Amino acid sequence: MISIIIPVYNEEANLPVLQEEIVNALKMIGPYEIIYVDDGSVDHSLSVLKQIRTDYSHIRVIEFTRHFGQTEAMQAGIDHASGEVLVFFDADLQNDPKDIPSLLAKLEEGFDVVSGWRKSRQDPFLIRKVPSYLANLLISKITGIKLHDVGCTLKAYRKVVFERFRLYSEMHRLMVIYVARQGGLVAEIAVSHRKRIAGKSKYGLSRVFRLILDFFVAEFINNYLNKPMYIFGGCGISLIFLSFCVGLIIIIRKVFYNGIWVSPLLFLFVMFSIIGLQLILMGLIAEITMRIYYEKKKTYFIRNIL
Repeated sequence: MISIIIPVYNEEANLPVLQEEIVNALKMIGPYEIIYVDDGSVDHSLSVLKQIRTDYSHIRVIEFTRHFGQTEAMQAGIDHASGEVLVFFDADLQNDPKDIPSLLAKLEEGFDVVSGWRKSRQDPFLIRKVPSYLANLLISKITGIKLHDVGCTLKAYRKVVFERFRLYSEMHRLMVIYVARQGGLVAEIAVSHRKRIAGKSKYGLSRVFRLILDFFVAEFINNYLNKPMYIFGGCGISLIFLSFCVGLIIIIRKVFYNGIWVSPLLFLFVMFSIIGLQLILMGLIAEITMRIYYEKKKTYFIRNIL
């Protein structure tokens, strides 16, 4: 079965059209369900969803008590999905449901994730397309995962990959990165992108900067979560080395140039030494914490056993 998961926040005008387009696009697909997660909408989105629910038997509507965010809406959809394949979709009609069969076909080639690429993106050039391009370029260069459009919601996943982690905070933007870092096979295909015809966009320029910050969090979790001493200790040793260099400069200046001991350099020496030592101690504490954590948790995931 295929589960289509759609977070909804104030999209009352788009929902009836979206439902009809999805049904038409999936006529030739096997059994499927559509899970709408109303993320505390303050318009009539919930009423529209309830009406859609009465007209179609394969619809589920999850109502949040308040606005929690897109990540939490996606996780709720994952928790209540019955399908082995999950397709995430925005409710703003900018993605075309006709692309879903293409995602599913690509997934059948053996991939764990198929990501959509809004190749002809219908968004403002300077405030949306350029920052998004730069953010995607940065992420691809650092991770080595060659994706043109990490932020595209339209993606198909095998549900099994979500047994490895849960979504919280703002992790939805980088789900594909988390999956890839766990050894998942990732593919990308070009998908259509349309202009918004109703409702108001929930994304602004700040979303790109949040994406970059979330990326650095993801990199820390993926690369250093089980060895935090590498990053804390590395920074601490670097600062202690700097303090050594500053101390050496103070001694040379005093011995050979008749300088004074008490100067701004002395305060730098003390500051670098103390902060460096603190970072190393933080690394030790984090290392002990993670070793306790991993005593009850697997540190690997098996794809198959022959």
